[in-house]
Amino acid sequence: MTEPTITCPKCHTVIRLTESLAAPLIAATRLQFEQQLREKDEDVAKREQEVREKEKLVADTKRTLDSQIADQVAAQLKTERVRVMDEEAKKAKLASAAELEAKARELAELNEVLKSRDAKLAEAQNAQAELIKKQRELDDAKRELELTVEKRVGNGLSEVRAAAKR
Repeated sequence: MTEPTITCPKCHTVIRLTESLAAPLIAATRLQFEQQLREKDEDVAKREQEVREKEKLVADTKRTLDSQIADQVAAQLKTERVRVMDEEAKKAKLASAAELEAKARELAELNEVLKSRDAKLAEAQNAQAELIKKQRELDDAKRELELTVEKRVGNGLSEVRAAAKR
């Protein structure tokens, strides 16, 4: 293995490093590298901690935003439900009003039919009463006529008997 060498910065002489000469330099270099490695490890640990904190902050912010979005969606959904319920209530009111109006018209028509039938019934009853009255008058007149005929026949018989006796 080749021995490590260093070059003098002033005279440019190459100096071979033996273990006795290189040991303090190697130790110093090792300490320097270990120090740099510790600093880099600390720097990496610090950066990792910052990244974790940022991730936690992002997660918290995301949860907050998700919660806010969920609240907004719930509010919009509630508003939409109320709007749909109002529209359906209006439709139901209009439908029931139209149905009520149709029933009122039908009731009015039925009342008209009932009135006309009542009028026809009253007219028929009057005609029947008149007919019964005329029938009674006719019956009375017929009986009176029969009575009159019987009286005349009876008188005529009495006169014929009286004439026959004379």
